[in-house]
Amino acid sequence: MIVTRFAPSPTGHLHVGNLRTALHNWMWANKHGGRFLLRIDDTDGERSEERFVAAIRADLAWLGLVPDGEERQSARVSLYEARFAELVASGRVYPAYETPQELDLKRKIQLGRGLPPIYDRAALALSDDDRASLAAKGVRPHWRFRLSGGPITWDDLIRGPQRFDPATMSDPVVRRADGSWLYLLPSVIDDIDMGITHVVRGEDHVSNTAAQVQMFASLGAAPPAFAHEALLTGSEGKLSKRLGSLGVAHFRDEGTEPQAIVSLLARIGTSAPVEPVVDYAPLIAAFDFAQFGRAPARFDEGELAGVNAKVIHQLPFDAVADRLPAGMTAAGWEAIRPNLERVADAADWWHVVEGPVDGETADEDRAFLAQAAATARDIDWSADPWHALTGVLKAASGRKGKPLFLPLRRALTGRDHGPDMAALLPLIGRDRAIARLDAAAG
Repeated sequence: MIVTRFAPSPTGHLHVGNLRTALHNWMWANKHGGRFLLRIDDTDGERSEERFVAAIRADLAWLGLVPDGEERQSARVSLYEARFAELVASGRVYPAYETPQELDLKRKIQLGRGLPPIYDRAALALSDDDRASLAAKGVRPHWRFRLSGGPITWDDLIRGPQRFDPATMSDPVVRRADGSWLYLLPSVIDDIDMGITHVVRGEDHVSNTAAQVQMFASLGAAPPAFAHEALLTGSEGKLSKRLGSLGVAHFRDEGTEPQAIVSLLARIGTSAPVEPVVDYAPLIAAFDFAQFGRAPARFDEGELAGVNAKVIHQLPFDAVADRLPAGMTAAGWEAIRPNLERVADAADWWHVVEGPVDGETADEDRAFLAQAAATARDIDWSADPWHALTGVLKAASGRKGKPLFLPLRRALTGRDHGPDMAALLPLIGRDRAIARLDAAAG
């Protein structure tokens, strides 16, 4: 069974890049009838907050990404301790005592000599007596994972064959001197324990993956498949700080529908066209890592707005009824939605239906509108009053095209543009329509 996971840290709100990662993990699992898990990476006790945990759950629910299970790293510490002890006993994890200042000085010296600034493993040369002496002085070690062997390789589902030389990499720190965990090792332990088969994340994690591939092996497990996606950029084509501030709250405040966000994030960065959908099933069925490119994926809020409008034009009345103005019917929604960019704008168009409206009337149109008012009193309003009205007026006045339709639209709606009048006029109704035509005729 395919099992994916989304593993945010509850130290802030999710941004659009996080949402994209969550979506792709969810889509891959759903495409294969697998499981999508939420893992809350809350080992940073000082920065993790319950309000952000609640916000993460709410944001995923708003997008329709429902996890099949949830784990919290803070509840799994005993598992980390046990696997950590195994790695210490096998020599794959070792204590190191350098201060950040000492490490920084070492890197500067290496760079000055034209050498790669990687950790020199000086801690491995310490004797038991050396370590005992440091412990007696109250010096607590941080812990590093010892990389070993030949090239680290894997076949990335997006980036293709990957190859890293451990000799060019520092042994990564996996635990701080205060006992707190860094990301790398607990994530590997969790992926093994949770049965994760695919890890989908940003390309900024590629070097982490190289180290983690060896961690999986050191714990006797095969690594999952990896897919490292190109990072999102802003519409200007550069990495944008603004993307880090765009989250669900922003999109909701802007009147963006969750289906629009999903439609865009599902396809940007791929060879497939962006298609506005209300039902996610076609997006899930077509999801394929082979369609992802290596170039940065460009996120354009203008494109999102266009997708959002097209999504709204597909939304059924039942999906939006609780957000519409009082009294708006299904017929009203179907008449108005082709002109909407946001659902909230329906209130403006419903005001056009219920009135009052105020439009300017050209002097040369007053007699025509008086004639229209008289005609409106006589036509059959039970079927298609707009075409009945304009048909009679066209024959009687000789007007056609814009001179026929525009004065009627202005008098009936107070606007030059808007929904199809054939759909709108029955909503306005006979009495209001006649009153508006009479008023416009002066």
